[in-house]
Amino acid sequence: MGTDGFEGGTVLRREFTFWSSFAISFAFISPIVALYSIFGLAISTAGPPFWWGFVIVFAGQLLVALVFAMLVSKWPYEGSIYQWSRRLVGPRYGWFAGWTYQCSLIIGMTTLALATAGFTANVVGVEHPSGATTAWIALLILIAGTALNMTGRRVLSVFVSASIVAEVIGSVGLAIWLLLFHRVQPLSVLVDGQPAGSGDYLSIHGPFLIALIFIGFSFVGFESAGAIAEEVHEPDKSLPKAIIRSLTLIAVVVMFSSLAIILAIPDMRSVTDGDVADPVYYTLTNQLGEGIARPLELLFAIGFMASFLAVQTSASRMIWSFARDNALPGSRILVILSRKQRQPVNALMLTTAIGAALLLLSNFASNIYSLMVNFTAGSFFLSFLFPLVGALVVQVRRQWCAGRFSLGRGTLLITVAAVMWTALELINIAWPRKSHPETYLDWSVLIGVVFLAGLGIAVFAIARPPLETREDPVQPPTVASNDNSVVNAEKGDQ
Repeated sequence: MGTDGFEGGTVLRREFTFWSSFAISFAFISPIVALYSIFGLAISTAGPPFWWGFVIVFAGQLLVALVFAMLVSKWPYEGSIYQWSRRLVGPRYGWFAGWTYQCSLIIGMTTLALATAGFTANVVGVEHPSGATTAWIALLILIAGTALNMTGRRVLSVFVSASIVAEVIGSVGLAIWLLLFHRVQPLSVLVDGQPAGSGDYLSIHGPFLIALIFIGFSFVGFESAGAIAEEVHEPDKSLPKAIIRSLTLIAVVVMFSSLAIILAIPDMRSVTDGDVADPVYYTLTNQLGEGIARPLELLFAIGFMASFLAVQTSASRMIWSFARDNALPGSRILVILSRKQRQPVNALMLTTAIGAALLLLSNFASNIYSLMVNFTAGSFFLSFLFPLVGALVVQVRRQWCAGRFSLGRGTLLITVAAVMWTALELINIAWPRKSHPETYLDWSVLIGVVFLAGLGIAVFAIARPPLETREDPVQPPTVASNDNSVVNAEKGDQ
C-alpha cells in the first residue's frame, strides 16, 4: 500500500447497504425530477411521439450501465469514473475524466438547488419569486442539504429512501388514476401527434432528436452508486445490481407516468403549440382539480431535494477520491474525514462553497443558469465516454480481466455499442441548433467544455498529481475482508 493513495489514515465506514446505494443512484435523477424537468420541453418540441425517445435512450443508457457495472465490480473504489479511467488508461487520462465528471456534478447540484427553490417557494406561499429570492432560497437549501449530508450516512439513507417511496407511490399512483379515470387521448397520438410545422421530424435539426437531448438528461445518475463504492457492503456484488436496477426502475416509472399524462392532456393542440407553460401541472389540475396543486408542489420539492442530496454526495466523494491521490490543490485538507462519522467534511464544504459562488453568479447574470443547464446535459455524456473508450481500448488490446460481474462473450460488442451510443448522443446534445435568442447559448456545451478544459489544465498544473507508471493498470485489485476498512490496492495495481 501507500503509493496508490489508499493510506490507512483515510478509512471510510461501510455503512451503506445495497438498498442505500440503489436509493442514492435512483434519487440522483428521480422519476419526479426526470419527468418534470423534461416533459414540457419534449412534448412542446416533438409532440406526443417524443415518448418513443424514452425507449431509445433507455436502451442506449442500459448499454452504458452494463459496462459501468462491469467496471465497478472490478474496481469498487470511491470516485467511480475517475478511478476506472485512471486504471484503464493512466493517471493523466483518469484525472481529466474525473475533472469532467466532478464539474458536471457540482454544476448539476447547483441547478438542482435552484429548481428545488422554485418549488419550495410555492409550497410556502411565495408566488412568482424574483431571481434574487430564488437564489437566496437555493442558498438555504444548499446549506441545509450540506448539514443533512454531514449528519451521517444512515440519516442520508433514510431521507433518500423515504423520498423514493413517496415519489414512486405518488408517480405510479397518479399515473394509474389518470389512465383509469381521466384518459382523453387515443393511443394513436403517440404516432400521429406530431406538432404542426415540425418539418423533417427525424433530421439533425428536427424535433425528435432535440427531444432526445432532454430525455438523455433524465437518464443519467445511475453511475453515482460507484462514487460511494468504499462505503458499501460487498460493493463488487451490490453495486452492479444497484446501477442496472436503478436505471431500469427509473425508466419504467418515467415511461409509465409520462404515458398516463400524455393520454390525459385535455387540449393537446395548446400543449404542442407551446401555449401551456407547464403541461404536467396543467393536466393534473384540470383533471384532478386545483386541490392537487399544493401536494404536487410538495412532492416535487421532496423529489428535487433528494436528487440534490444524492448529487452532492457523489460530488463530495469525487473530490475526496482526488484528494486521497494528492491530485488537487489542498489535498491534505480535502482528504480529512470527520472523526466520528468518517465523512469527507471538507470535501462537502468545498461543494457548498462552489455551489454558493455559482448561485451568486446566477443572480447577477441570468443567462449563467441557462449555460449551466445546457452544459450539464452534455458534460455527463462526455464524462461517460472516458471510461467507455478506456474499456474499449483495453479490450481491443486483449488486456481485460473481468471482476465479479462479467458480460461474458458479449463484453466487446456491448462496449462498442455503448461507445457509439454515447458519442452520438453527445454530438446530438452539443450540436449548435438555433434554439435561443442569444447565439452563444446555442454553443453552450462547447463553450462550457472549452472553459472547463482550460480551467482543468490550470488546476492540473498547480496540483501536479503523481503520474507514476503502472506495469499493469488493469490488474484486478484485492478487496480487504474487513467491512469497515477501505478497499486496498495490491502492489500489482500500483
